[in-house]
Amino acid sequence: MTDIRKQLLAAFDAEHREHLDAIRTALDHAGRGEIDLTDVFRRAHSLKGAARAVDMPAVEEVAHQLEALFSQALEGQQSLDEPTIATVRKNLDTIEDLVAGILNPPAAPAPVQPAPALATAPREPEPLPPKADPVTDTGSSAYLRVSAEQMEELSTSMHQLLTMLQANERLDDDLRQIELEIRGLRRGWDQLQGPMSASGMAMGQGFGATRRSAASFATRLRDFDQDLKGLFRRLSALTRERRHASWSIDQTARQVRENIDRVSLVSAETVFGGFGQMVREIARKAGRDVHVRSTGLDIQVDRQVLQALKDPVMHLLRNAVSHGAEPPEERIAKGKPERAEVTLELASRGGRLVISIRDDGRGPDLARIEHVAVERGLLQPRAPGHPPPMMDQLLALVFTPGFSTAGEVDRLSGRGIGLSVVAEAVRKLQGSVLLRPRYPHGTEVLLNVPFTAARQSLLLLEAEGRMLGLPAHAVERLLRLRTETLESVEGRPAARIEIGGQDVVVPVVALAALTGSPNAPLPTEAGHVKAVLVRHGSRTCALAVNAFHDVRTMLVSDVQAIGLDDTVSGTVLMEDEMPALVLSPDRLIEHWIRNEGRLAAASPGFARWAQEEERQARTILVVDDSITTRTLEKSILEAQGYEVLLSVDGLDALHMLRSGEALIDLVIADVEMPRMDGFGLLQAIKNDPRLSALPVILMTSRADPEDVRRGLDLGASAYITKQKFDQRELLATIGQVL
Repeated sequence: MTDIRKQLLAAFDAEHREHLDAIRTALDHAGRGEIDLTDVFRRAHSLKGAARAVDMPAVEEVAHQLEALFSQALEGQQSLDEPTIATVRKNLDTIEDLVAGILNPPAAPAPVQPAPALATAPREPEPLPPKADPVTDTGSSAYLRVSAEQMEELSTSMHQLLTMLQANERLDDDLRQIELEIRGLRRGWDQLQGPMSASGMAMGQGFGATRRSAASFATRLRDFDQDLKGLFRRLSALTRERRHASWSIDQTARQVRENIDRVSLVSAETVFGGFGQMVREIARKAGRDVHVRSTGLDIQVDRQVLQALKDPVMHLLRNAVSHGAEPPEERIAKGKPERAEVTLELASRGGRLVISIRDDGRGPDLARIEHVAVERGLLQPRAPGHPPPMMDQLLALVFTPGFSTAGEVDRLSGRGIGLSVVAEAVRKLQGSVLLRPRYPHGTEVLLNVPFTAARQSLLLLEAEGRMLGLPAHAVERLLRLRTETLESVEGRPAARIEIGGQDVVVPVVALAALTGSPNAPLPTEAGHVKAVLVRHGSRTCALAVNAFHDVRTMLVSDVQAIGLDDTVSGTVLMEDEMPALVLSPDRLIEHWIRNEGRLAAASPGFARWAQEEERQARTILVVDDSITTRTLEKSILEAQGYEVLLSVDGLDALHMLRSGEALIDLVIADVEMPRMDGFGLLQAIKNDPRLSALPVILMTSRADPEDVRRGLDLGASAYITKQKFDQRELLATIGQVL
């Protein structure tokens, strides 16, 4: 057995146990109605794909039955009663036995017993003999199983240590500066010694007390000179020791980081190596002949990144067959080779991992995409004779949650999950995804992600008083444009910029207009506009900002907070412990593409920022027990010119309101809080004659209709749920209330 095969089976061993344990735990809570059907469905779906990747057809078949049952349960067509749960548990046991029999085969293999039929299964799974080779322990190496979470924590701690060491470099700079100052002081002292000694000798030629004073003065001069020399020697020695210690610590820390990274980095083949066989098998079952090529699988990538991309890449490969590969007769009629081709390619470009999944099939069906988008309300129906939407606008819609052009739900099409799962996985990795047609025929999907999920190179910039981060890989160029050179194209500011030796007209958009302030003007300073040139696919855009600050490699954390739309991909902590938002360049441009008509009509003219004293700001009280949510909401609202006060729960907010220390125009409150929740706070406000006119907006993850009705019945001006919420909705709601 090859080393890669061993690694694949070892990875599957850990993965299948994780899925089985999670499904069993979920079933334990099914009786109380607390089961997350979406999670167990996706786990069964992932288990099926993983089994196919390592060529375990018997396991794949049982997992497919589980997937079918959970799918029907999600759609309300199947109940998880006790007999059904018992059958599911038996199938989970069957999977465990099948895998154990393959990985640790007995001396005399026992016949594989078929899994019990599930309520939704069209047939019992065939007792297929496992094809995989057994894993044997050669005894040549020792292995320690460590959870991915532990490795992630260890890596994060290491990167935090390096960040602290980088901050300590300022101490070295300070020491060097003090050393230079002492050196200058010593030179000055040496220059003064001659005249002062001469003066002392003249005094020594006097009489009595004058000679004694001169002798004392000379002694003090010698003592001061010796002390100064001693101080200089000690400071020089301390500086050398500090420099040597810093260098040693830095080298050791970097060595530890390299060792950690070496453990975290694995060959892409360990995760994607079995995908070629998987694609050929699903194509064969669908009656299609497909040649699969895989290149670049020897590239080393963070295990966490590969695991996060495993299901998305598998989904894209399945799509390449189900949506792209035509029947042989259709391909021959189009002048194509009878055999379809699907390619999975991994490459390193600009310090990033780029994954290309492409085929030579039909290509994107733009008419079908537009039809589905109109059905889902994502596009308005076109009047007869009206031109279709732009191609990149249509192709961006396929990553919308729930969007699927599959004509039917089957094993090949992936049950209509759609490409939103791909976009979401890539977004969490601070990456980008792009769908585009290939010429003369076919489709390509490009995933661009970092090699490691922890640290990102960011351009720090400022817009509307907020510090923001933009991944450096997406930055084409930093611009300083003279306002008089800007042109108006279809009512929108634009600039002529040389790109690739050609003059290209590029739209200039205020970054603030894409992050919650659609009416924001272009910020100008001394007759110039500062902008960052970014590209996504065929679209290039210049994002106007107030200032550029720095380019740093920083720890980027995922963000789960209200008040943020999909243009935000994460957060970083600045020196003052305040979070800064990290933006997704491709989402920014996609947002511009979808809304350019509305943004163009929002008077994006030039304007200097108003002085703070000229603004008549409204005061908003934000009430939330989450410090992250409070901080982010404060940042968003202050960027719009609002004054913001904070409270940690309803009782604290009520005390602030009744104290009368501040004139508050609006309260934005979470519902679930300790001591006094949002409902209690709202009721107390409406029952107090002095506060009853104060508008209150409730924001919470509780989207139950009864909760919404309760909030509105108590007098809430608006009730916004986190699942459907973005910062533009919040700002629009505030504008209506105030």
